[in-house]
Amino acid sequence: MAFIEVDEENFETILTQEFEKKQIVILKFGSEYCEPCHALECELEEVSDEFDDVSVLNIDTDESPSLAEQFDVFQLPTMIIYTSRDTLLYHGEEVMLSQDINKIIGK
Repeated sequence: MAFIEVDEENFETILTQEFEKKQIVILKFGSEYCEPCHALECELEEVSDEFDDVSVLNIDTDESPSLAEQFDVFQLPTMIIYTSRDTLLYHGEEVMLSQDINKIIGK
């Protein structure tokens, strides 16, 4: 499954749609110029390909700085995992292997 590209204009609409369709929504904050961000993307792609109930929203912090501020993103990459709009599972600033992400989401 490809990531869903979001920005400040479409974020709320897409986030709401994804919570209606999926059980787990992962927000991945990164930048085109961030090498660790690309490494995390590879791991998240494995997770999203393996599980139909996982959605990954990709947010470029250069293009959407207010979203980064809203979610307290201070370092790249940052990954935030929710099981519902009000239930935060994880907020971390690191590259993580897919099997470790699977443990967090209970897979």
